[in-house]
Amino acid sequence: MNFKKLFTVAALSSVLALTACKDDKKTETAAAQPTTQKIKVGVMSGPEHQVAEIAAKVAKEKYGLDVEFVEFNEYSLPNPAVSNGDLDLNAMQHKPYLDKDSQEHGYKNLVIVGNTFVYPLAGYSKKIKNISELKDGAIIAVPNDPSNLARALILLEKQGLIKLKDNTNLFATSLDIVENPKHLQIKEVDTSVAARALDDVDLAVVNNTYASQVGLNTEEHGVFVEDKDSPYVNIIVAREDNKDSDAVKNFVKAYQTDEVYQEAVKYFKDGVVKGW
Repeated sequence: MNFKKLFTVAALSSVLALTACKDDKKTETAAAQPTTQKIKVGVMSGPEHQVAEIAAKVAKEKYGLDVEFVEFNEYSLPNPAVSNGDLDLNAMQHKPYLDKDSQEHGYKNLVIVGNTFVYPLAGYSKKIKNISELKDGAIIAVPNDPSNLARALILLEKQGLIKLKDNTNLFATSLDIVENPKHLQIKEVDTSVAARALDDVDLAVVNNTYASQVGLNTEEHGVFVEDKDSPYVNIIVAREDNKDSDAVKNFVKAYQTDEVYQEAVKYFKDGVVKGW
């Protein structure tokens, strides 16, 4: 028997077996490593994008999710981008806008997967501190554009000041007021003017964008403010075919964290309310 040849064959067999074992371990290790998730999200340029970047950071740290943002300057563009698959999600609108946009353009596959923030309307006054101080016949200024008018009236009803024919009608007008026990005078004014009308009225319902422009804040001048139950809470929108994916669920969880809320407060001060 050629012992030298036998030794060589045995040694080669051992090397091959060891290599195969290492390859199997590599395969097992690779299988154990989670595949990096990726998601593409549409946001509006500016502070909302900066806030969303914190959600991306949380998503990466907690869930290994890579988030790519696509910024927009026009509200008409993110919904079709999600609907046709160019984006996985968008975070830039409230439900009334989504409903109207979907109805007008036939988006049948868009679904809400989570809430973000309410950028609230609030009732401001220089004459009263509490709604109970509002006198009979008091004058209340409300914004006159269709979306914010209904929003203001719904908010007034929530304070018990008026009653609407249908408080789910997001296009209600002053003609839909069916009860007004304090005989309040509801004055519709241009949205941008409402904040500047405080010297001439008892109370004004103001969009937080315009409120901040004239130095109003809810802590000093606010009598009441929208809360997280507002139908105008901003939302995260996905498609029917991806709404249950881990990537979508993890992005929503990452957004709904205190880190993101604190970043929103930095930009919007008291003009932001958690929607979750």
